[in-house]
Amino acid sequence: MLPTSLTIVLPAYNEEDRLGPSLDELFGYLRRRGEAAREGAIGAAALPPEIQILIVDDGSTDGTAALVRARPESARPPPGIKLDLLVVPHGGKGAAVRAGMLAAASELIVFADADMATPPDQLPKLVDALAVHDVALGSRIQPDGRDMRRTQPGYRRLLGRVFHAGASIWVVGPVKDTQCGFKGFTRAAAHDLFERQMVTSIVFDVELIHLARRRGYRIAVVPIQWSDKRGSRMNARPGLAVRVAWDLFRIPLLHRRG
Repeated sequence: MLPTSLTIVLPAYNEEDRLGPSLDELFGYLRRRGEAAREGAIGAAALPPEIQILIVDDGSTDGTAALVRARPESARPPPGIKLDLLVVPHGGKGAAVRAGMLAAASELIVFADADMATPPDQLPKLVDALAVHDVALGSRIQPDGRDMRRTQPGYRRLLGRVFHAGASIWVVGPVKDTQCGFKGFTRAAAHDLFERQMVTSIVFDVELIHLARRRGYRIAVVPIQWSDKRGSRMNARPGLAVRVAWDLFRIPLLHRRG
């Protein structure tokens, strides 16, 4: 039976310039899909009828929160779609995602990047996977082996390979794309996992996968479309590398009990 509600959590830190177009893209897709569902188009009703878009403002210092509050009437969500804002102190992406996932009460909860690097038409793939799984991990690696990350700068791809080598050995096992910012959960799994989350750096995805495997959740790896959007907040500096290495090392130790 199709779930009746879905929350899409979008963490945002100083996204005043990119968030408006992203919301336009998301609302446009949901509006077209809703119209197709009402007209009885095949496959158009794969999304729940009640959808919440929850923007989690991670202590932005620009006009991100004001932009969400001041959406003009013509640009408000289509029928059945609710736009909400949660403002939290700046704590990093992991902390912002955690706050949004725990605040959401829908049957299914998805988090995505605010820049819509994963286009909204990929949402049904996660929803379909969650019909029989507890956790759905978006993956930029396609069934034929193509990797959507090939459009990233060379240094990002190199860092990603080094990161995955450490994560796969120590923490996440066979999951090949841990950092895709497009993941879905049932409400029970989301609240259980995010209540246990302790890492708030960019490694928080690895901790979630480690916890999901450790706690026996049914996990689906879902190939999705993705494009590299310039403007990433991640700066490859020595301090970040040390933080990432430390967090990777300590994740299993943090959860060695229970």
